[in-house]
Amino acid sequence: MRLSQIGGKEIVNLNTGERLGIVAEADLVVEEDNGRIVKILIPDDRFTIFSERDYIEVPWENVRKIGSDMIIIEQEERKRKKGFR
Repeated sequence: MRLSQIGGKEIVNLNTGERLGIVAEADLVVEEDNGRIVKILIPDDRFTIFSERDYIEVPWENVRKIGSDMIIIEQEERKRKKGFR
């Protein structure tokens, strides 16, 4: 699958049913030596104008299914991090 094919898909957590965001708005962390995706960094929708955005970190191994219009992940908790721009 090409990166351009997953660009507009919505990310949904299987455990909570929560919509986390859209891949087009997220960053993918990729290993430089082999091109494998390590994790997805999804901007958290709660941010302020004057500070850096928080993001939700989803390890790639938590991706369970990539469908025609969404990506299903399985994650118990939001791993919220600071510093997403």
